[in-house]
This record gives sequence, structure tokens and C-alpha cells, in this order.
Amino acid sequence: MDNWRKSSYSGPDDGNECVEIANSPALIAVRDSKTPARATLTFPTGAFTLFIEALKDAPYSTVTDFARFRG
Repeated sequence: MDNWRKSSYSGPDDGNECVEIANSPALIAVRDSKTPARATLTFPTGAFTLFIEALKDAPYSTVTDFARFRG
């Protein structure tokens, strides 16, 4: 995926330390902007909503804790 974009919540103070997202018709990928060459989490589009809801319910968990939602 080549169309990476940063979170809309990234402000000027933390714009270099955020989550980036890329999507295609079938998949959504998430990566850490500080280490873009490392592994990404890739979700079927339907599972991504579950991933986001789980993050909202558990704000102190890490992205890797939610790898099980990849489908």
C-alpha cells in the first residue's frame, strides 16, 4: 500500500509520532509513523471498525494487543 496518511488527530506538537493508515477496497493497514519500514497490521475492511472500537474501549492497550482483530 502506497497511500499512507497520518491520523487527523496528529497536531503540530506530536505530528511525527502517530499512527498512519492506508486503505484499498479490501484492506486497511495501520503502522507506526516513527518506524514505517517495520511490520504493519492489516485488516479486512469490516474488521477495522471492530479494531477501532476496541481501541476506544481500552485506551491504554497497544496496537499490537489488537492484532487478533485482523480477521
